[in-house]
Amino acid sequence: MSVLAIVFTITLALRAVPFPVLGRLRGSALVRQLSAWMPVGILLILAVTALRGTMTKDAHGAWYALLAVAVTIGVHLGFGRRTILSVGIGTGVYLILLNAV
Repeated sequence: MSVLAIVFTITLALRAVPFPVLGRLRGSALVRQLSAWMPVGILLILAVTALRGTMTKDAHGAWYALLAVAVTIGVHLGFGRRTILSVGIGTGVYLILLNAV
């Protein structure tokens, strides 16, 4: 039982501490830069990781993946930088190309 109490306390502290700290840093230029670039960086890492296997195994799949990435970027920039919309449409384009062509 004491192990559970320790785990609970540590988990609660790790989840609660960032909020007061971040409240003080809201005006920081570093936090503004991170909030702008971190989502893009995370999506880039996800895309590279996902496409690495596709591009090395199948030549047609590589072209489909590159086209889907281009569509994703176009939708993202053209429709107000809505991440869910752009990733969803890009994924749909890739799946259609992969299965229908």
